[in-house]
Amino acid sequence: MRIINLIENTEGRSGCAYAHGLSFYVETKKHRMLLDLGPSGEILQNAQTLGIDLTKVDTVILSHGHYDHSGGILPFAGINDRALIYMQESAVGDYFSDRGKSAPERYEYIGIDKKIAKLPQVRFLQGDHRIDDELELFTIKNRSHKLPSSNKRILVRRGDQLLCDDFVHEQFLVISQGPKKVLMSGCAHSGILSIMDAFCDKYGKEPDLVISGFHLMKKTEYTSDEIREIEEIAGELKKYSTRFITCHCTGIPAFDRMKAIMGDQLAYVHSGEEIDLSFITQNL
Repeated sequence: MRIINLIENTEGRSGCAYAHGLSFYVETKKHRMLLDLGPSGEILQNAQTLGIDLTKVDTVILSHGHYDHSGGILPFAGINDRALIYMQESAVGDYFSDRGKSAPERYEYIGIDKKIAKLPQVRFLQGDHRIDDELELFTIKNRSHKLPSSNKRILVRRGDQLLCDDFVHEQFLVISQGPKKVLMSGCAHSGILSIMDAFCDKYGKEPDLVISGFHLMKKTEYTSDEIREIEEIAGELKKYSTRFITCHCTGIPAFDRMKAIMGDQLAYVHSGEEIDLSFITQNL
């Protein structure tokens, strides 16, 4: 099994572009797949730099309906029209980010390109879905923790109203390799603590590895309450035996605070880097 980051916010592997967005390439015994496709077609160039043949990908998972995870889908479909693309039906909704009253354009559209929905290889889902004995998708039915405060500015248009997003368009990938389970999420908008609870309820055990952004990034200084929130999340995650790899929307300042609490249990993957899975693959 291999998991390689194709793009995220920070510079990593030499020669690989980095940008606000996320994409992972995953190889299992049965599949070559992508979780998310970043903000643009730059993932194609990064894959070439990394020696990854995207024409052999058979499965694509879109974690949720935002542009920075879906921008590479149309360029990818131009070189590979056979890979099935799984997304929640609600991922085609109209999603916005509230940039604040002082912004030139307060409400910025952050949803996917609507042309994606017309691709014949797209498979729309409504809730949980089992692809095969290796790959399964689940969604959050009932959130066990409040949403992290950084998600409050994400909105959805329903009729003529902009409402707080309930993130029903978000789905989470579980990869089974023998008895080991890897949980992958894009931004964990629903809250990583709620996602962990939902996983444990569904599978009756903790995941061995979690790879996810935590959506704790801010462009301005954190308030004392926001710092306390980050540290409380880290404290709760530390109670698990799970290892965590984060990236993208967590933000380096939030990662540093979490790392101080979680130590070796938490690591960061940068653009173009491969994740060490030796503790997952050994004895399989």
